[in-house]
Amino acid sequence: MSSKHPFSPAIAGKGTPDFGVVVDVDQQVWIFRDQALVSVPQNYTVTPVTVTILPCKYPESLEQGKGIPIYLGIQNPDKCLCCKEVNGHPTLLLKEEKILDLYHHPKPMKPFLFYHTRTSGMSTFESVAFPGSFIASSGTGRPIFLTSKKWEHYNINFNLDIKS
Repeated sequence: MSSKHPFSPAIAGKGTPDFGVVVDVDQQVWIFRDQALVSVPQNYTVTPVTVTILPCKYPESLEQGKGIPIYLGIQNPDKCLCCKEVNGHPTLLLKEEKILDLYHHPKPMKPFLFYHTRTSGMSTFESVAFPGSFIASSGTGRPIFLTSKKWEHYNINFNLDIKS
């Protein structure tokens, strides 16, 4: 794991989100369509969602060495990514939550947290609530989802392009 992160340890206490765009290894970006995040090819006619990122205020209360625990949301609509068990399987959901409310909560909100690791310029997002499950994409127009099968035909490596 590289120590090169888009955040410095000082940012963890700043209380204002960073903003960026996520692109997968197939050059697909995340867009908001039909109440879901889906991946589509990056081109001039597509406007990717702006992701909002805030490191957890209390990283010491979480597992160490797995990456930087972050809250991950999207702008317009203002929603946050959340992991919940649905029909016995860890599932990635979008919830109407404000990222600053999650950040200011008196304890880590584990369903909304992801361990962000960055290696060779690529980022992965592992669920804190479901260790071993990663945010993934699997093809054009398909929803972003959670998988524990990271070595199959799914993209779990993303370029996180921070704009702020």
